[in-house]
Amino acid sequence: MFKKIFIILIATFIFFQYLDVSYSAGGDSDSSSSYLDLYKEAKRYVIRAKKLEEKNKTDRASKLYSQALEKLRDAYKADRNNPDILNYLGFTLRKTGKFEEAEKYYLAGLKIKPNHNGINEYLGELYVKTGRMNLAKERLAVLESCNCEEYDELKEVIEKN
Repeated sequence: MFKKIFIILIATFIFFQYLDVSYSAGGDSDSSSSYLDLYKEAKRYVIRAKKLEEKNKTDRASKLYSQALEKLRDAYKADRNNPDILNYLGFTLRKTGKFEEAEKYYLAGLKIKPNHNGINEYLGELYVKTGRMNLAKERLAVLESCNCEEYDELKEVIEKN
């Protein structure tokens, strides 16, 4: 009797060890947690890059934006309908000087979520940067009723130019 229980316990242990190995080895870029991890890592790069920009360390910030961009492109391959991923793709592209490509991602994000505060703010900033003040003011109008910091930040950028 003891021998049978011991064998069953060993077999169960081996079975669960096998399951654990196969699950941890199988989840590459196709799993949802993987693309979310890529997004979160990219977001951390962006936050660090913004802080470096505030300290006028633009070369280091640029490298972090480029690293974030790589992660975001991979996340986008797994989820093409996530407005937050599209927002950060647009943001990192804008920060690396790729304005036309950035605009495409911002607009794609707005098709999914027209009132996305971040996309509207950053698209407005892109329009200011590229000399399209009327379009920037349209983005500001969208944000007007949100009572949010994105409105205040875009308004400040517009007023400075």
